Amino acid sequence: MSACVLAASMHAQAGPPDFGPHVHVLNPATPGLQQRILDIYEAQQPNHFGPRRDAILLMPGRYENLRIPVGFFTQVLGLGAQPDDVDVVGDLRSTALLDNDNATVNFWRGAENFAITPTLGIGDNTMQWAVSQAIPFRRMHVRGNMRLNQKNGWASGGWFADVRVDGRVDSATQQQWISRNSEWGRWTGSNWNMVFVGVPQAPAGEFPAPGERFTRVDRTPVVREKPYLFVDKDGGYAVRVPALRHDSAGISWAGGAVAPGRTLPISRFFIARPGDTAAKINAQLAAGKHLLLTPGEYLLTQPLLLNRPGTVVLGIGLPTLRSDNGQALVKTADADGLTVAGLFLDAGRRDSGVLMEVGRPGGGRRHRADPIALHDVFFRIGGAAAGRVGTALRIHAHDTLVDHTWIWRADHGEGVGWTSNPAAHGLVVDGEDVTVYGLFVEHFQQEQVLWRGNGGRVYFYQSEIPYDPPTQAEWTSATGRGFASYKVADSVTSHEAWGLGVYSVFLKPGVVLDRAIEVPEKPGVRLHHMITVCLVDKGSIEHVANDAGDAAHCQGGSNTATLNEFP
Repeated sequence: MSACVLAASMHAQAGPPDFGPHVHVLNPATPGLQQRILDIYEAQQPNHFGPRRDAILLMPGRYENLRIPVGFFTQVLGLGAQPDDVDVVGDLRSTALLDNDNATVNFWRGAENFAITPTLGIGDNTMQWAVSQAIPFRRMHVRGNMRLNQKNGWASGGWFADVRVDGRVDSATQQQWISRNSEWGRWTGSNWNMVFVGVPQAPAGEFPAPGERFTRVDRTPVVREKPYLFVDKDGGYAVRVPALRHDSAGISWAGGAVAPGRTLPISRFFIARPGDTAAKINAQLAAGKHLLLTPGEYLLTQPLLLNRPGTVVLGIGLPTLRSDNGQALVKTADADGLTVAGLFLDAGRRDSGVLMEVGRPGGGRRHRADPIALHDVFFRIGGAAAGRVGTALRIHAHDTLVDHTWIWRADHGEGVGWTSNPAAHGLVVDGEDVTVYGLFVEHFQQEQVLWRGNGGRVYFYQSEIPYDPPTQAEWTSATGRGFASYKVADSVTSHEAWGLGVYSVFLKPGVVLDRAIEVPEKPGVRLHHMITVCLVDKGSIEHVANDAGDAAHCQGGSNTATLNEFP
């Protein structure tokens, strides 16, 4: 379907909807355009754990000599039917927060669905995107080069999907990265864990050679790209929901095409704003509305209930859900085609057992033709305030797709400590044939990931185990010292994962981890390209997978260990 046909199929609407004060709809003629963007950045660059959230929406057109610095809890979203409809000539930048150009806490920001020509970047037609976790960079066209860190400073992880870079991507000091269905002229650099899925120009080199720690999967087996907000030629707002893709490589919008999918006029959405209650939102969902959550914090007293097949929930500007009365935040039915994208779930003071539950325990329905999909759904336990939960995300529904998540038990900020922000597991999977692209899970007190369903597939895994076990006795599992970061249950007969990295930063002496990964040794369980790294000056990870692989020692010997295949 062409962009013109798509536009003609929509119902025109005069002016933007009422998105509230923290959605900034801008166009090339907006008075004081540059200063408005700089004012948002000035507020958000230091806002590591604060409540403010912002979405900058760029109307189609050409923006000359515009600088767009992106701080915490800020998303910059183009409103074109395809990325080149919004043409920014100037700079898009993420700047390291910490001293020494250190971007390892540059979380919670993103850019989607526009083109950037970095004439005002860091030189050589290059934009600087110094980032770490929870940084969605999607449907972007970079008409030049990209650098994924700042000068010689560290950066710690990131995400590309449906991105085209005309020139080169320099990963520099990036510790790990996943790129899915993206294209570029050339990729340079590798540190610990670089994964490319459905990328035609993936770099040459073989894991685990230093400088060549690349994991390549030629085609993406099954995925649905994230929904996006756009406007038609008459100014009508709508959400495009791309269709399922099988065995794909490269971007979905090549040649300016609009990929197959469905268009939902904004009139079919309930536009939620901070202060709306869960009861009010649930009533709209029950009445058949889709849901668009605008930036801000939502204190809920009951879960959001997603029961109707095909319901789309889209957050812009990282809207944050929190419950302090022991209630889960989101629960879905075992229903076809549910989509949840762009949400931030924050644990409350009382343990709710789970923050998000996908499907119902024991549900047996299959969803191969129309799976439930989660895109850019992020979780936090502690950091802004004390919080606690048993499991952040639990998936019961078969065939679920997870397309980028960071599940984080905070290691810094407020309410952080072994007893201040307790949480056992980041992700528990009970459903069959669940597929995850870009799984970041960190610092939970037992297994970071516990996988109990057959047929699971994971493309890229990044995990730091908890920093803060007080003693070895308080951090010992049934299988030995510590809890494996990635655990596949003994009952599982089929599971496969590519590009797994597990790292330790132990703060107390005398604490070690026996096995980074534990899986049943069965013909249908296969792991490809694993690395462990022991950081700072304490402890070790003794084995990579089960009892295979060398130790990563912080004192004496190598602090890094790799394993090509298991078994």
